[in-house]
Amino acid sequence: MSVQDLLVGLERAVDSGEHRVWGVRCAHALGLEGIAVSLRWGAELVWFSDDISARLEDAQFTLGQGPGMATDFSEVPYQVADLGTSAGERWPQFVVEAQSLGVRAVFVWPVRTGGVRFGALTGYRGTPGPLSARQAADGLRVADALAGRLLAWRPDTGEGDPHDGPGAAGAVDLHWVEVHQATGVLSCRLGVPLEEALIRLRARAFASGRPLTETARDILSDLPP
Repeated sequence: MSVQDLLVGLERAVDSGEHRVWGVRCAHALGLEGIAVSLRWGAELVWFSDDISARLEDAQFTLGQGPGMATDFSEVPYQVADLGTSAGERWPQFVVEAQSLGVRAVFVWPVRTGGVRFGALTGYRGTPGPLSARQAADGLRVADALAGRLLAWRPDTGEGDPHDGPGAAGAVDLHWVEVHQATGVLSCRLGVPLEEALIRLRARAFASGRPLTETARDILSDLPP
């Protein structure tokens, strides 16, 4: 299936709840194995095609490093065609985590409206190597189409599984809502700003080797009834 056919079917896929299937097909059309979309302003994962894509985004958020967070998109897409080269010097912990998931290349497109970037579309592949010119251009078309969906999002209309992304009504569910809640709890407990509380939460997750979301749930589960 071509990228053009997939873009035509985006509305139908989301409205029917088949957005994960659409995402996998879209990733394959781009020569990738998975894709995910995160919002920049709230460091929030809103949509992903498969578990490895979600875990890559979790790793970037937990570690505070990675291609999706660091690039200014002076080149589109931002291509890390081989994680086994100099990428380890820039993002050492992220590269270790990505390679443990079998990821060997990462590509990032801006999700934007006009000249304003408000998110990132991140794709991965299990083999090193750059994208073709066609794949790079098609990925930007996909990012622009998804930007339209996100701009139409209303936070009070979400339905469905919070790990699936846009719900049946076309809304977007927040994957890291528990992380933000736990950050607020730590901020109050420790008497520190939210930014420092998030850093401490990330450090706790990294030290324990557990996902940030699980660490956040542990904190929330200790709250009195």
